[in-house]
Amino acid sequence: MEDLVALTGCTVIVVEEGAVCGVDVRGSAPGTRETDLLDPINKIDEVHAICLSGGSAFGLDSASGVMQYLEEKGIGIDVGVARVPIVPAAVLFDLAIGNPRIRPDKKMGYEAAQKAGKGVFSFGNIGAGCGATVGKITGPENCMKGGLGSASISLQNGLVIGAIVAVNAVGDIRDPANREIIAGPIDPKTGKIIDSIMHLENGSKMNVLPGTNTTIGVVAVNAKLTKAEAKKVAEITQNALARTIYPAHTMLDGDTVFALATGGESHSVDLIGNMAAKVMEEAILAAIKAADEIEGVPSYKSFNKI
Repeated sequence: MEDLVALTGCTVIVVEEGAVCGVDVRGSAPGTRETDLLDPINKIDEVHAICLSGGSAFGLDSASGVMQYLEEKGIGIDVGVARVPIVPAAVLFDLAIGNPRIRPDKKMGYEAAQKAGKGVFSFGNIGAGCGATVGKITGPENCMKGGLGSASISLQNGLVIGAIVAVNAVGDIRDPANREIIAGPIDPKTGKIIDSIMHLENGSKMNVLPGTNTTIGVVAVNAKLTKAEAKKVAEITQNALARTIYPAHTMLDGDTVFALATGGESHSVDLIGNMAAKVMEEAILAAIKAADEIEGVPSYKSFNKI
């Protein structure tokens, strides 16, 4: 769900039958909910949805709407007097785009959960990626459009791995196949994309407030994993961010990746993790290439006149 006027939104992945979940929070300015519960030493072994949202910390309210929807359907942990849906969430900062007074709320989260389903969906300026931007290292006024992206892979052994991600990084986005910068800060003097790493190497500072960025995503696999193994898959998947975002996992980002395992046969955690990272790379690139220009913020498509 998204508000195309306020330029914010949320994305919900519903797992009605429950799924094992792990999380890796690599950025230093995260906004999250229920991530402590996912620690392998803690008791709850399944989640029923994941909520990715814009709106900064305000957007965590959208997960309450997801909980309401799931409770109405009788989905959740049975605690005798009620069923409690487990809905971890992560948010990104998009308040500098659109209307900062309108953020994803309980109503939007409920509607997003209602509409969650299988099948092909659009990428770009939708859901949690609606107000996402990238390339803010020289200031938000020089950024390019981020967005929501997804990708999947099916292996001969029956494994299916999917990824969904909202890309809102402070750094550049680069294609790992050729190191080409496909989105980043625009030099207002030349109109060209600045290399963020070179910008820092030259002694320039990041002109960005902490917590005003963040890339958040989910990978899911049709395999059996423990909570510890799911956490490891989430950790390995963060390699995708390191290979596509420069710089990644900064003091200004709250980069967070969830890993879901829906059950099935057991497979090598290393295989699942590295294939998940590959799929996440593709999802990140898809998010950038599908995004549309908004409010004078150029996108990959508008910058390259596609």
